[in-house]
Amino acid sequence: MPIRMSKDMAPPSPPEEPAQSKAHRQIVWELTEPKYALSDLILDQCIKSQILDVISYFQNRTLLFETWGLGQRFPQQLCLAINLYGPPGTGKTMAAHAIAKSIGMPLIVVNYAEIESKYVGETSKNLSSLFRTAQERKAVIFFDEADALLSKRVTNMTSATDVSVNQTRSVLLNILNDYQGIILFATNFIQNFDAAFLRRIKFHIAFHLPDQALREKLWRMYIPDKMPCQADFTYLAAAYDGVSGSDIASAVFSA
Repeated sequence: MPIRMSKDMAPPSPPEEPAQSKAHRQIVWELTEPKYALSDLILDQCIKSQILDVISYFQNRTLLFETWGLGQRFPQQLCLAINLYGPPGTGKTMAAHAIAKSIGMPLIVVNYAEIESKYVGETSKNLSSLFRTAQERKAVIFFDEADALLSKRVTNMTSATDVSVNQTRSVLLNILNDYQGIILFATNFIQNFDAAFLRRIKFHIAFHLPDQALREKLWRMYIPDKMPCQADFTYLAAAYDGVSGSDIASAVFSA
């Protein structure tokens, strides 16, 4: 004969997880050692000079802001924000790694999809966590495809999503005002940036497709000396205009 269990006899159900815990899972931000050095970059002299200016600015911050007293007049300039922009495949990511390596700091490489949350307000918490971790671990923050995060704010808000987007932008603007670390942005679409972010970024370095001389250097770099082929580097550089360093690398590997 089956035995019926009363409510008092039934085993207790496990406690339900708090709603806040369900909504927000704190991200563990990983530090990455830079993969490239300045010597790995094949860029024109103008871009290289601007990159060296950025590195020099960082290396002399104590002199500028403490010894010379600029920190008293420009307290909000202690954040070093750099924007690398231009067509895809032109070396922006390599340059970001090279800058971090030159100043001797690890990277936290961030894609917007990693910090975006479907829960209203959670993206802002992820951003705060990111900047706090970078400050504590003395790491450079690198936002790849930064236009996803720094795009123009919504003026005609019609949904909760629009409100959340604007809230995230406002939180990031406030963080940039007070942050004293180093942030690198890379984008193919600088025209999508909100003007407020453009004003807060100290250095904007434009990347462009390589000219013939640089293309020849890129062909020479990507085709190993041991490879059994007879490549005419001058011909390749002249024959294929409008290609990026990434295009050349892909062509060599595919061949």
